[in-house]
Amino acid sequence: MKRTAATRRQAEQRGRKGERFAQIWLALRGWRTLAKRVRNPRGKVDLVMRRGNVVAFIEVKWRRDAEQLDHAIDMYRLRRVAAAAEACAHDYVMPGEDYRIDVMLVAPGQIPRHIVNAWQP
Repeated sequence: MKRTAATRRQAEQRGRKGERFAQIWLALRGWRTLAKRVRNPRGKVDLVMRRGNVVAFIEVKWRRDAEQLDHAIDMYRLRRVAAAAEACAHDYVMPGEDYRIDVMLVAPGQIPRHIVNAWQP
């Protein structure tokens, strides 16, 4: 199915809404936002969050229904997020701190699923 500019725009708006929801969800659990939508030549990271001495580079996936979330993330996407995180980690991670790649799966009417340390090369 070919996506039109309007459907791409709608998907982008839903994705940003999912990112805002994930950001608020994590903030209520003690995470502090360091950056949003970080882009570099190696990829994009949706959220960079810190709690204590851990910095999480977070990929957010929003789907219309929870059943679609099971297939929202794959190794290709995780590898791209990991590459983007590695390229910019020096901007957010201080010496002695840990960092990881997390995934937030978001669907309307569902409690978000936070997959901790989703990427382990």
